[in-house]
Amino acid sequence: MNKYAVIVAGGAGLRMGTQVPKQFLMLRGKPVLWHTLKVFLDAYEDLEIILVLPEEHMETGRAILYSTEAPHRIRMVPGGATRFHSVKNGLEALGRNRMSGIGITGGAIEAVSTEASVIFVHDGVRCLLTTELVHRCYEHAVQYGTAIPVIDSKDSVRLVTPAGNEAIDRTFVKLVQTPQTFLSPILLSSYGVEYREAFTDEATVVEAFDHAVHLVEGEIHNIKITTPADLVLAEQLLILSSKE
Repeated sequence: MNKYAVIVAGGAGLRMGTQVPKQFLMLRGKPVLWHTLKVFLDAYEDLEIILVLPEEHMETGRAILYSTEAPHRIRMVPGGATRFHSVKNGLEALGRNRMSGIGITGGAIEAVSTEASVIFVHDGVRCLLTTELVHRCYEHAVQYGTAIPVIDSKDSVRLVTPAGNEAIDRTFVKLVQTPQTFLSPILLSSYGVEYREAFTDEATVVEAFDHAVHLVEGEIHNIKITTPADLVLAEQLLILSSKE
């Protein structure tokens, strides 16, 4: 089955407090984004990547692309105004090449053959995921159509309501990660819907199209690098993993 990863790295990184977007910050001598690309390239030799970047940083992205061991397996496209639009740009890039039964008709993405592919959608700044997680998401997506990695909440959780707030049993709360993974007919048909503010990730998009979401075990170290503290933690986790 064909495999594609849409890696979204379109953020400005305002919470990082630097002028350089967080996906381009250095982590153990390589940009954060380089580490992310390497995991997917290592996971499957036949996997192809669509890298979605801010248009003003395409040259920086190109330099990172050519620093990997398989630049021919990566293509870049500019991002959009929101995550939804950035992911849609990545999916449309697949369609423009008519890859694996993916097409565009009247501006709508669709599957044009019965052969399904597996499409991963991943945050470019979640650079500490493992190939084992990529494999797990792939296998569950093949079986169930969707695979959304989640982890348990270690903290107590409260829900803010109009009347104040109330405690929630944290055993019923899951923290969502990426790569969110789908069979192509499910993801492509879902992205024909109009954008809504409630679309915070791909799972919310496919749910709006009445597709069920299947949860899989994520990884506690699969953090999203957002603040300077996250970058320090990622550095230490990489050091520890290299000693194993």
